[in-house]
Amino acid sequence: MTEVRTVRATAAQKPVIARLVQLNLYDMTGDMPFPVGEDGLFQYDFLDRFWQHPYLIYVGEELAGFALVIDECPITGTTPCWFMAEFFVLKGYRRRGVGGAAFAQIAGSHAGPWHVATIERNRGATAFWNKVLSSRVTQLATRHHFDEEDWIVQAFDLPAAAE
Repeated sequence: MTEVRTVRATAAQKPVIARLVQLNLYDMTGDMPFPVGEDGLFQYDFLDRFWQHPYLIYVGEELAGFALVIDECPITGTTPCWFMAEFFVLKGYRRRGVGGAAFAQIAGSHAGPWHVATIERNRGATAFWNKVLSSRVTQLATRHHFDEEDWIVQAFDLPAAAE
């Protein structure tokens, strides 16, 4: 596999992530309906809120996805806590280790308590995170009802890298 790398996104790259969000929402419509506005775009009002620690994911020189990390868990209210607010890898790069490698790089920059949450009916995301997290950390999964959805929240701690 070609090298996977994650890069902190700049403010100038926010429109790139906004476009990738549209692809992510489209992918999820198999499990969950999302409203489409008159402009033909999925409605997504969280980009400004989640724009704390944005990342672009590359495979070699090709853009392969994005991630948005925030410093609190909106589902449990836990703070301080790193939370993977959004994580998306383009279909052509899935099942090749890209997502796991990208998560490892991103998580390596954010030591401490973490929560990763998926809506229960989003089977693909739940399976992905179960696989990625079980091989890296010991996590505790709990169920929460939040924003009219049933969520699975996986909580774990990542130690700081040895100096």
